Amino acid sequence: MEKGLARYIWRNTSRQQLWILAIVALSMIPYFLSFDLPKQIVNGPIQGQGFEDVDATRTFMELSPTLPLIGEVHLFSGFELDRLQTLLALSFVFLGLVVLNGLFKFYINTYKGRLGERMLRRIRFDLIDRVLRFPPNQFKKIKSAEIATMIKDEVEPLGGFTGDAFVQPALLGGQAITALTFIILQNFWLGMIAASIVCVQAVIIPRMRRRLLELGRQRQLTARQLSGRVSEIVDGIHSIHAHDTSNLERADIAQRLGLIFTIRYDLYQWKFLVKFINNFLAQVTPFLFYVIGGYLVLQGRLDVGQLVAVIAAYKDLPGPLKELIDWDQARQDVQVKYAQVVEQFDIEHLVPAEVQTVMREPVERLAAPLVASNLLVTDDSGAPILNRVSIEIQPNETIAILGQNGAGGEAVAEAFGRVVWPDSGKITIGGQDILEMPESVTGRRISFASSDAHFFQGTLRDNLFYGLKHAPLTETTYKGSEARQFKRNLLEAQRSGNPSFDLNSDWIDYDAAGATGPDDLLKVIRPVLDAVMISQDIFDLALRSKVDLAAHPAMSEVIVEVRAALQRRLAEEDLAGTVVPFQPDNYNDQATVGENLLFGTMRQSMLTPATLAAHPYFKQIMRETGLSNDLYAMGLEIAETAVELFRDLPPDNPFFQQLTFMSAEDIPAYEELLQSLKGTTAEEASSEDRINIIRLSFAYIEPRHRFGLLTPELREKIVQARQRFYADLPEDLATMIERHDPAKFSESASLIDNVLFGRIAYSEADASDRIKRIARDIFAEMDLEHNVLSIGLDFDVGTQGRRLTNVQRQKLNLARVLLKRSDYFIFNRPLPALDQRAQDQIVNNIMRDLHRDGYRPAIIWVLPTADVAQLFDRILVFEGGNLVENGAYDEVFDKNGMFKQLVS
Repeated sequence: MEKGLARYIWRNTSRQQLWILAIVALSMIPYFLSFDLPKQIVNGPIQGQGFEDVDATRTFMELSPTLPLIGEVHLFSGFELDRLQTLLALSFVFLGLVVLNGLFKFYINTYKGRLGERMLRRIRFDLIDRVLRFPPNQFKKIKSAEIATMIKDEVEPLGGFTGDAFVQPALLGGQAITALTFIILQNFWLGMIAASIVCVQAVIIPRMRRRLLELGRQRQLTARQLSGRVSEIVDGIHSIHAHDTSNLERADIAQRLGLIFTIRYDLYQWKFLVKFINNFLAQVTPFLFYVIGGYLVLQGRLDVGQLVAVIAAYKDLPGPLKELIDWDQARQDVQVKYAQVVEQFDIEHLVPAEVQTVMREPVERLAAPLVASNLLVTDDSGAPILNRVSIEIQPNETIAILGQNGAGGEAVAEAFGRVVWPDSGKITIGGQDILEMPESVTGRRISFASSDAHFFQGTLRDNLFYGLKHAPLTETTYKGSEARQFKRNLLEAQRSGNPSFDLNSDWIDYDAAGATGPDDLLKVIRPVLDAVMISQDIFDLALRSKVDLAAHPAMSEVIVEVRAALQRRLAEEDLAGTVVPFQPDNYNDQATVGENLLFGTMRQSMLTPATLAAHPYFKQIMRETGLSNDLYAMGLEIAETAVELFRDLPPDNPFFQQLTFMSAEDIPAYEELLQSLKGTTAEEASSEDRINIIRLSFAYIEPRHRFGLLTPELREKIVQARQRFYADLPEDLATMIERHDPAKFSESASLIDNVLFGRIAYSEADASDRIKRIARDIFAEMDLEHNVLSIGLDFDVGTQGRRLTNVQRQKLNLARVLLKRSDYFIFNRPLPALDQRAQDQIVNNIMRDLHRDGYRPAIIWVLPTADVAQLFDRILVFEGGNLVENGAYDEVFDKNGMFKQLVS
C-alpha cells in the first residue's frame, strides 16, 4: 500500500483533482470582483464621486482591455448611466456576483463530496480485498471486530478528506490570499496588520494542535481495542457464564472505559483552548481596523469606501483561514489514521491478486498426482508439528490418515487444503506449487472440510450452494428505470475502482454439481444430502417452517390431497384418533383455548396476540359474550393451582416443561399477583393484571395440563364467541387473520400444521415422530419430496449458523464440500460431533457414492479410528510429526506396528 495518504489520493484521483483545481482558479475572479464592488458603490453613486454635476453620467460595462504589444482594444463602449441608474446597476452586479460565487461553491462542494465518497468506497474495497488475500497465519494475530471497525469507522474520515486534499487548500488559500491582497491594495498598513495576525495564527495554532493529534490517535486505538474486547466477550459468553467471570469482564471493560474517558476529556480541554486562542486572534484584527483605519479616515489618508471595503474583505478572511487551519489538522489526523491502517493491512506474503482472478469458464480436471515434498510445518512457537514429510497421492487414490491428535495427520490435511502454509517444502500438482495456482483451480478441484465450519447469515440454500458460486455466469436483464439505475451503478463502481460483477446474476455453477440448471439441481444434490444423513434434518425443518407460496406454489395446489392422504394412512395404521381436526362448530380439545377462540392463524408481520387483545372489536366480543369474566376466573384457578404445585420445586425440575403458560421464574411474580388480586373481580382488576391472568387461560390445554377447568358449557361458549367474532369481523382484522379452511393452504401456519389441519392428541406416545414419518412417505408418493426439501433449504441458519445444531452444521459443511465434485477431497476429522457409528456410516456412504458413474476423485481422510480403514486404498500412520507407516491395509497391518495397535 502507498505509505502516504496524499500519494494514494493523487494516484487514484489526479484527473479529477486537476479539473476541480481549474474550477477553483476560475472562481477566484468573481470572488475578487465581489470585494472591489462595495468600494465602487460607496465611493461612486452613494458619496457622489464622479457625479458632482446634477446631469453627470458614468460609463458602465465598458470593455477596453489593454493587451501587451497591441495596446488598448475597444470591445464594447458600454452604457451611459446617471447616479441612480449606476447605483442600481452596480447593486445588481453585486447580486449577480453573489449568486455566481454561490454556484461555484455549490459545484465545488458537491464535486468534492462525490470524489470523497468514491475514494471511501475505493479504500474500503481495497482493504477488504487485502483481507481476502491475507495468508492464513495472519488471522491468528488479528481480531475480526478490530478489522471491521477499521474498515467501517476509521477510514470514514479518509473519504471525507479526499475531496479536500488538494482542493481545500487551493480554494481556502486562494480566498485568503485574494482577500489579503485586496486589503493591501487598499492600504498597506492595514494589510500588514491583517498579514501579521494571519502569520501568528498560521504558526501558533498548528503547533498547539499537535497534542490534539496524539490524543486523537490514542482515542482511536483505545476505541478499536474496546471493540475487539467486546467481540471477545460476545464470542466467549458461554465460557464467561461457565466460569463465573462476568464481574472480571465488567472490571476490565470499566478500566478501558475509564482510560477512554481520560483521553477524551483531555482532548476536549485542549481542543477548546485552541479554539479560544484562535477566536481571540480573529477578533483582535477588526478592533485594530476600527482604531487605526478610523484614525486614517479622520486624517484624510483613507476614504470611507476603502475602509468599508477593507472591513468587508477581512470579514471573509478569518473563515477561510480558520478552515485552512482545520484542514491542516484534518490532514495530519487522517495521515495518522491512514498510517495505522497501512500498519495493519500492509503485510508480507500477501496472496498475489492474480491468484484470485475470476474465471467463468469450466476448469479442467487435475490429472497429475498431489505431491508433498520435504514438508515442514511448525506451530506459533516454532515447534515442528510435521517434520520433513514427503507424500505422493495419485488421482483417484483413497488415503486414510491415522494417528493420535497432534501426531501430524491433521497438519498434512491442512497443508493439502491450504489452511496452513508450510514453513519449508512445498505441495505441487504437475510440478506447480498449489499456493501459486489460481484459486479458480484449487478452489474448485481441491476441496477441504474440517470440523471448524463457518456459515454466513442466510438460508440453508445459500450456505449449501456457497461452494458453487465462483463467478457470475448469466446476464441479468433489466428494463426501464432498473436498467438505467444498473448502468449508473456499474459506471460508479468502475470509477471507484470496484469490480463490475452483478450480484443479481446467477452465480451457481450447475455443471460443477452435475446439474443442467436450477430445475434439476435438487435431484442432483439429493444423494449428497442422503450420504451425509442430513435429508431428514432438512425435512423436519421444512415441516416446522412457514411456506412462501410465491416460491413454492405446488404446496397450495395439493395441500387438500395431502391432508386426505394423511387421514387415509392414519386410518390404515389404526391411528385415526391421533390427529384431532379443526372443525368450525366444534371445540378442539388438543388445541389451546386461544387457538379455539381465534380458529385461525395471525399474520405475524401484521398482528400479535397483544395487539389482538387490545383491539376494540376483540374486547367488545369478549365483553358481550361474557368470556372476559369466565377466562379471568379460569386464569385465577390456573395461577393458584400452578403456584401451589410448583412453588417449592427447583427451576430445573422437568415438571416445568409441562407448564407452557408459566415458567419457573414466573412463579414468584404470580404468587405476589394472587395476593394483590384476592377478592378482586375482573372489572376491579387493573388492565395489566387482567391481561396477565387471562393470558394463562389462553395457553391452557385440558388433556395436557389436566386441571379440570374446561367444562362443556365453557367449550360451547368459546365456540359461540368464535362464530360471533367472525360474523362481523372488521376489514382491518380480516386482512391480519387467516381463518382455518380445510380447502385452503394457510401461509401463516407451518407446513406440518397445514398437513395436519388439527392437533396431535397428547395421549399418544411418539405420535409426532410417527406422523412425520407418514407425512414424509406421502410427500414421496406424491412426488413432492423435492418440493419439501426446497422449503427446508429456505430455513434461515442465523448468525454463523447458530440456529443449527453442531451436528447439523458439520453435516452441512461436508455436504457443501461434496457438491463441488472436486478431483481431490481432503477431510480432516470433519464430524467429531457425531457418535462413532454415525461417522462410520457417513464414511461408508461417501466412499460408495463418490466412486461410481465414472466419477472417482481422490480422497484423503483423517480418521478418528481405524474402524473403516479397510475402505481405503492406502493407510498413512503419523506419530510425533513423522510418517511412520505407509501402505495398503494388509501391508501395514502385517507389520505389527502402530497401525495394528490402533486397530486392536
